[in-house]
Amino acid sequence: MAVYTDITDEELAGLLADYDIGQALSLKGVAEGVENSNFLLETEAGRFFLTVYERRVKPDDLPFFLELLRWIADRGYPSATPIADRAGRLLKSVRGKPCAIVSFLSGLAVRRPMAAHCREAGAGLAALHLAADGFPLSRANDLGQAAWAPMFRELTGAADALKPGLAATISSDLELLAKRWPKDLPKGVIHADFFPDNVFFKQGKFAGAIDFYFACIDALAYDIAVALNAWCFEPDGSFNITSARALVAGYESQRKLSDLERSALPILAHGAAMRFFLTRLHDWGATPAGALVRPKDPLEYERKLAVHRASPDLVLFGAPQSQAE
Repeated sequence: MAVYTDITDEELAGLLADYDIGQALSLKGVAEGVENSNFLLETEAGRFFLTVYERRVKPDDLPFFLELLRWIADRGYPSATPIADRAGRLLKSVRGKPCAIVSFLSGLAVRRPMAAHCREAGAGLAALHLAADGFPLSRANDLGQAAWAPMFRELTGAADALKPGLAATISSDLELLAKRWPKDLPKGVIHADFFPDNVFFKQGKFAGAIDFYFACIDALAYDIAVALNAWCFEPDGSFNITSARALVAGYESQRKLSDLERSALPILAHGAAMRFFLTRLHDWGATPAGALVRPKDPLEYERKLAVHRASPDLVLFGAPQSQAE
């Protein structure tokens, strides 16, 4: 979450005049992440989040995101629920940009997930996949495997500037991923950004997920691969097998993986590392001056790519125990 768009008191009052949530008591920008402008909004009716959509979010995609949030909330999944105005609209605008107000979701994210957190997160991810089953709208993954090579063509210079010789290594990875990418895995709605800062806990238990603005239709197992990269690497760059096993076990406590899905996890994890390396590399030089945000380091995911490259079966959990610690 970041702040690129300021909102005046008058603009906020005009926006809230369409809702039944009372007048504003406070509005505070939240300076984390890189995608949208987010504010903690307190009104006479309680606490909410106001999001102004920026950058990668396409206006045509917003009905998918907001209706998905309403769909899963109706099925009991804990997430920030969009608030409709008096006319029933979920999507509004401020300063000429689309925006939405969602309910406040309580809980705390963890900065250093332990294996127990990973198990809870895995169960929460599977619960999301089950809650979203049957959702009638569709959105392609525009940051999926087919997009990576075209994206990288614009970033080869940035890669070599980051680390000499890196562009050739990434090009080789992309060729491998294109050849080995699985095509016939079970698909459904995925979160696609299930990172620790998007997952809340209460007393060590999964309490909900936020930030669904990359959600799309893709292989369900790809969502697990994104999570394995996000939750199961240690600060020193090693892959924690114990945490990875816990995450998958938590997932399978709610939804069993097929043999095909399980065998695809290594290449999916390699690809998921590529996706976040590329978008971080893009953002590294593209964050607007003055934004209350620091872009995330692409080298973190370059190191994860190197791990997957060196140990292509790592995510099958066959690595020596010494790599789990």
